Amino acid sequence: MKKSPSLDLARRIFRLRVLWTIVVVLLLACASPAGAQKNKKKQPDTPPADSSTTTVPMSDEQLIDYTLSEMLGAWQVGDVEKLHKDYADDVSIVSGSWGPPIIGWNNYAVVYQQQRARMQQVRFDRSNTFVKVIGTFAWACYQWDFGAIVDGQPVASQGQTTVVLEKRANHWVIVHNHTSFVQGGPAALPTNITPLQPTKPSTP
Repeated sequence: MKKSPSLDLARRIFRLRVLWTIVVVLLLACASPAGAQKNKKKQPDTPPADSSTTTVPMSDEQLIDYTLSEMLGAWQVGDVEKLHKDYADDVSIVSGSWGPPIIGWNNYAVVYQQQRARMQQVRFDRSNTFVKVIGTFAWACYQWDFGAIVDGQPVASQGQTTVVLEKRANHWVIVHNHTSFVQGGPAALPTNITPLQPTKPSTP
């Protein structure tokens, strides 16, 4: 029996469609993993956000108060390197004793180390801090209450300090420090001991 041409054509078309479908499926099966690999490589690894490293920006007033606290802590424990971090190399310092101003960090560091070596059980409380910022300059003033064992003897004193700061390389540093003792306060500090800074932070 002779096959009809139309039936033969229909079968050929059907076979071609089946073959085409198989080819498309195979191509998709091969392409999908490669595409996924390609996409994987393109996407950078993004670590999850770590909330512990997120810092809240502080105002200049807060940064200065933090600088004072950091500096006072270094003064208390005798850490000269940390203390230098908050003092300018060209700092000028006026002490509460009758003496010429100390000019420059190197000169102050020598005086400070001599004083600190004679002290134990240092207590320096800071209170009533006021900070004023104008551009890249600022000043801060505060009261302090000092107590320590100096040369084996208990010593106490009270006074006030004013510091002038300048913002250099985006960091506030002290460029001038002026300390005064309160007359008639608790037992006077020996004139050769000059506590220039208290150590306990307070809110401005």
